[in-house]
Amino acid sequence: MIIINKSGYLKYKNFKIRCSLGKAGIKKKTKEGDNVTPIGTYKAVKVFYRSDKINIIKTNLKKFKIKKNMGWCDDPKSNFYNQQIKLPSICGHEELYRKDSIYDIIIVLNYNMNPIIKGKGSAIFIHVAKNYKPTKGCIALKKIDLIKILNLIKKNTKIKIVN
Repeated sequence: MIIINKSGYLKYKNFKIRCSLGKAGIKKKTKEGDNVTPIGTYKAVKVFYRSDKINIIKTNLKKFKIKKNMGWCDDPKSNFYNQQIKLPSICGHEELYRKDSIYDIIIVLNYNMNPIIKGKGSAIFIHVAKNYKPTKGCIALKKIDLIKILNLIKKNTKIKIVN
């Protein structure tokens, strides 16, 4: 089990890795855009990565190459809320193909996915940290640490976010 705590560390087996969390800290997530990293236990469901920036990803998780037309819907009014979408799109979204490199690798957590509750929050990812700045609710690690974790976790590895 991976443990992520409010002091900004991810612990897994013999690793203790610094990470960034949501600007509003770890709490019960109540709505889209609240900047909260949601307390709870989750699974990693898939990995997206930029094949032009990452050579090989070793993982047991399903992996997908990020294309320029890929996005993630964060619009509670959309029927595609909290799902990957094809761009361009009229609904509110995040672009997965970014210039700033924070989405070079994305581990998608199963937060608010089964069932999806519109407005409860979307796109809880583990992604690449940018100077450990607070996120909008995701967990962010240095790219080298994210690659290490991907090599170790399995489909059934639980990710527990605690306060």
